[in-house]
This record gives sequence, C-alpha cells and structure tokens, in this order.
Amino acid sequence: MFQIDPSWFQVDPWLIVVVAIGIVVFFVFVVIWAIRAHRYKVSAGREDLIGKTAEVKTALNPKGTVFIQGEQWATISETGRVEPGEEVTITKVDGLKLWVTKKQ
Repeated sequence: MFQIDPSWFQVDPWLIVVVAIGIVVFFVFVVIWAIRAHRYKVSAGREDLIGKTAEVKTALNPKGTVFIQGEQWATISETGRVEPGEEVTITKVDGLKLWVTKKQ
C-alpha cells in the first residue's frame, strides 16, 4: 500500500495567522459598510419627490399634470386652482399621483 510521509506536508503557523487576520479584517469592513448603507436616506424614487418643487403643465382644478425631474405626473392640488407655469410643492405621493400645494 502507498504511504505518505506527513513530514513534507506542513503549513507554516504564521501563514494560518496571517490568513485568519485577513479574513477577520475583511468581514469587519463588510459589516461596517453594510451598517453605513442601511443608515443612508433613500435618495431616489417616489419618496424623494416629497418637498420638491414642480412646474404646472396643465391647470390644476384640482386635477392636472406637473413636470418634475424630466417627467410628467398626474397631480391633485390641495389648494384649489393653479395655473400652468406656476410652481407647486409636492406634499404626498400616492401611487402614480402627486398631491401638491401652491408654492408661496
């Protein structure tokens, strides 16, 4: 039967220590990065529109459309009639409709 001499198959203990430290450092950075990523506020999508200013495209009486960030949105005015060209502030996003108030 074929026998292997275990003396030629040895791993340097320092290599084990260095690899273990490298793995621990890598996972520490991954965990820190993940925690920071979860703390950031959403900066895209519908939630980001609240509080932004939009330009009225068709008269809001109370329904119409506004133009914001290169897109037209169906809109409902909470403050009555708003003429085209005026600016409004977005107060609520409900599906694909924006609720707006006349900008002061």
